[in-house]
Amino acid sequence: QLQLVESGGGLVQPGGSLTLSCTASGFTFAYYAIVWFRQAPGKEREGISCVGGEGVTTAYADSVKGRFTTSRENTKNTVYLRMSNLKPEDTATYYCAQRYTGYSGRHDCTIQEYDSWGQGTQVTVSV
Repeated sequence: QLQLVESGGGLVQPGGSLTLSCTASGFTFAYYAIVWFRQAPGKEREGISCVGGEGVTTAYADSVKGRFTTSRENTKNTVYLRMSNLKPEDTATYYCAQRYTGYSGRHDCTIQEYDSWGQGTQVTVSV
């Protein structure tokens, strides 16, 4: 199992941009799909993106499609979430999470499926 650490959150004005990072430690990083989800106080968690182990296959929730982009750099054991045109409703704690897929599943990812996650990083969109 990977150990995951999120970073890059902060306070951003509406319409602004921010990039989050998820750094992993452990074996065979490329055998894990990585999911981003977010959760605001008093609300249920919302899966927003995933990227397959090979770094090509991606999927996005409708709420962020066209504004957010996820990618990975396996040589650095890092996954990114690039966010643009941020809205107040994007305010939440953002987490990266893992799902083991192995070599045969390296082209697969599902936003709703993951096993564990890191401590999260806070994103606040406000004037």
